[in-house]
Amino acid sequence: MNKTPFITKEKAQEIAKTYPTPFYLYDERGIRENAKAVKEAFAWNPGFKEYFAVKATPNPYLIQILRDYGCGCDCSSMTELMLSSAIGVSGDDIMFSSNETPADEYAYAAKVGAIINLDDITHIDFVENILGRLPETMSCRYNPGGIFQMSNGIMDNPGDAKYGFTTEQMFEGYRILKEKGVKNFGIHAFLASNTVTNEYYPILAGKLFEMAVQLEKETGADIKFINLSGGVGIPYTPDQDPNDIRAIGEGVRRVYEQVLVPAGMGDVAIYTEMGRFMMGPYGQLVTKAIHEKHTYKEYIGVDACAVNLMRPAMYGAYHHITVLGKENAPCDHKYDVVGSLCENNDKFAIDRMLPEIEKGDYLVIHDTGAHGHAMGYNYNGKLRSAELLLKEDGGVQMIRRAETPKDYFATLDCFENYDKLVL
Repeated sequence: MNKTPFITKEKAQEIAKTYPTPFYLYDERGIRENAKAVKEAFAWNPGFKEYFAVKATPNPYLIQILRDYGCGCDCSSMTELMLSSAIGVSGDDIMFSSNETPADEYAYAAKVGAIINLDDITHIDFVENILGRLPETMSCRYNPGGIFQMSNGIMDNPGDAKYGFTTEQMFEGYRILKEKGVKNFGIHAFLASNTVTNEYYPILAGKLFEMAVQLEKETGADIKFINLSGGVGIPYTPDQDPNDIRAIGEGVRRVYEQVLVPAGMGDVAIYTEMGRFMMGPYGQLVTKAIHEKHTYKEYIGVDACAVNLMRPAMYGAYHHITVLGKENAPCDHKYDVVGSLCENNDKFAIDRMLPEIEKGDYLVIHDTGAHGHAMGYNYNGKLRSAELLLKEDGGVQMIRRAETPKDYFATLDCFENYDKLVL
């Protein structure tokens, strides 16, 4: 897959006059085209809804773009619920899927009318004690255990995951919920992360559809929706082919008609909770080369670091890099592209073949639209960068300003010399 920057070198230079590097840049046109494709891929299901995983990119400007295509919000914390509520999302447009959840977060989820997706059978009583009575609509997260496999090999190990009900707990839990007055039920599962194959959703759907049929038969629970959660990935490396969301939607439709329709459950709504697929390819981190170092290896130092993009340091994740203005130059130089943290894993690329890089060059780090800025932190006193939106008309809008030292010191307002800290 060809990795193309959203902007030219000249455009980067122009933007940097107002918004210094590093900065995140999101492509409005790409976000809209992708959200439209997702909606069309599942249009065969009248109740379909994509609940965007807010944790992936918690920016209200971007979420409001997705709202134009009927997307709701998948939240996993109090502040994500608050953000969603602040932009007018409420009721069953919010799915609250959390784990080890504090009482006040369940209370707030109920206050805004979110659908609560329980992660553990013990939370049935926990939520009832908090709210006084259970909501009429609830969902449970299913973990079948074991190894999850597809035709291209082992994908993940649900048995090692901390999430969800066991198979036996699902049946017990739905009986308990029904006895306690819950009328409408959902099923949720997340079995593999960042799958770059059109098989994942249809295979997962088959497992959940069969579970839904058994649950209705054995417990009498009225299954209203089945949530396939996330897991549909993106091709981080250029040699990978992207998922075809229309083929995925058609695959789920076939399984739906094979399993649910014959069981008299042809009115069940399909939900998804994609974050990476919805936003990942449509964000890029733009940074500038500010140093070069020639020791045992060749290093290029940039003004971004792992606080701006944690994935390479945390997971060893690959993110493609383009040197603006040198897109067609031969990649005949081997570099480690590094940031300024006092940690040796602060590297965006290791032994990467790139064009010759000079100080002042702008580098684009691709596929950072999900789990990029959202995973930022302040180690070494580093400050998180601005987020910018590249509008469809070519204009640029700041949608989150860069942090300042005042932001960093703001939580020390109990310190007697606080005023001296603020620059």
